[in-house]
Parts: sequence; structure tokens; C-alpha cells
Amino acid sequence: MSVHSNVKKVTTHVLQEMKNAGEKITMLTGYDYTMARIIDTAGIDVILVGDSASNVMAGHETTLPITLDQMIYHASSVVRGVNRALVVVDMPFGSYQGNSKEALSSAIRIMKESGGHAVKLEGGQEILESVSRILTAGIPVMGHLGLTPQSIYKFGTYVVRAREEDEADRLIEDVKALEAAGCFAIVLEKIPADLAARVAKEVTVPIIGIGAGGGVDGQVLVVHDMLGINNEFNPRFLRKYHNLFQEMLSSFHLYIEDVRSGDFPNEGESY
Repeated sequence: MSVHSNVKKVTTHVLQEMKNAGEKITMLTGYDYTMARIIDTAGIDVILVGDSASNVMAGHETTLPITLDQMIYHASSVVRGVNRALVVVDMPFGSYQGNSKEALSSAIRIMKESGGHAVKLEGGQEILESVSRILTAGIPVMGHLGLTPQSIYKFGTYVVRAREEDEADRLIEDVKALEAAGCFAIVLEKIPADLAARVAKEVTVPIIGIGAGGGVDGQVLVVHDMLGINNEFNPRFLRKYHNLFQEMLSSFHLYIEDVRSGDFPNEGESY
């Protein structure tokens, strides 16, 4: 928006500069215009249009059911609310695995139809071909390793990843492969803090953690979780900054009361 042209936009280059200067990167998920506007106004650096929309917006048990069209819908809603933040869009399950040609066309659709700034893919060496192909089109790619929710049926559990030495070694190889391929940043989810800190030191690109300790370059949380709107989700890595579930419930109860008692609307609220 031209009105806000004086706002310094966050780019992949800015994130790299932040890592180099030792400044922590802040990232939250966003799925709609209204919430994205508030998050952006607050000064969050990166808004992730997560496939977690499948859970928090659509009520699915996993991230697998969400479609490319639905991700584009959420992403375009977010983009319209943002002036400063970098908007990263998750590529949904089935839109890039095992077929780099399809990966490229999915990524192009996301960028063209949503106006997002980058895409995020889950996985390591098995998706390198897709990552490289997307990058050839000039589309920035963020990686995602550790607990990769799209692979939930392969692992069969959401427990902490890479506790065993061989899995930790594999993770480091994957991180380095993604870095070499040209990813501008990598999310590490639910892995031991010391391993995540080691990775952040060993690679030049920013490492964003979720449940990966404080030794990384930035943090990401699901906005509905950190606001306490999802009251039944309480993993160890989550800090709840609010109990909006309770606050919203109270507001709805008051509204019901006021409508039933005839208190709302009053004279001043009528024409």
C-alpha cells in the first residue's frame, strides 16, 4: 500500500542481517485478514500462513486434509492485512512431495494467487529436487525439519524428534542440504535444545525454533495457542500469553444475558 511506503518491509535479506547481528526473529502464524493486521501492527517479523489452519481453522485432526486452494485463500487474506511482515506460506501435503514439477506449479500458484512472499516445505534430502526447482523460479523457500506434522502417519506420534544420535546426525545432514540448496531459513520443530543450538551455530541461514529451545535465531508459535484460544492444547513448549478462551466465553455469556434480559440494545444503541 502506497500509504505505508515508509514502512521498512521484512525480506529474506533482512532476516539474514538479523541473524548476523544476533537479533532474534519473531514469527507467528496467521490465517485471516483481521488477525494478520493486528500481528503485523505489533511488529512481528514473519507471519506464517501455516497448514495448521487445517487444525485451528477447519477442525481437522491433522494438517493433511487442507488443500492448495484453501491455503491460497488463507494466504491471500493474510497478505491483504500486512504492510511490514514477511509472509511465508506452507505448501500443503501432496502439493510437492515426490514430484518436483508439481511442486513448482504449486509454488507458482501460491505466489501468483496469494501475493505471499515465500513458501515453506517439510522434509530434508527427499524433497531437495522440489526445493531446487522452486528456487529456479526465484521463489524463496523456508525449510522445516524435526517434527514434520505432514509425516504424522509415518512417525505415528508427535513426540520430540532427533533424540537418538543417528536421527540427530540425519537432521544435521538435512539442514546442511537445505542450506546448500538455497533455503533462506529453516524451522526446527520439537527437537532437543542443545541440538538446535548446535545447528544454528553451524549454519549461516536463520534457524527458527518451535519447541527447540532458546539457542536458535528466532521463535514461532501458533497464534491461537499463544493467545490461549485453544484451551485444550498445552504442550511443554507453549507459553500462553493470554487466556482468550475464558475472556471470549465471558463476553459471549454477557451478550446472551443482555439480549435475553432486554438490556441490549438500549436507547443509545438504537436508531
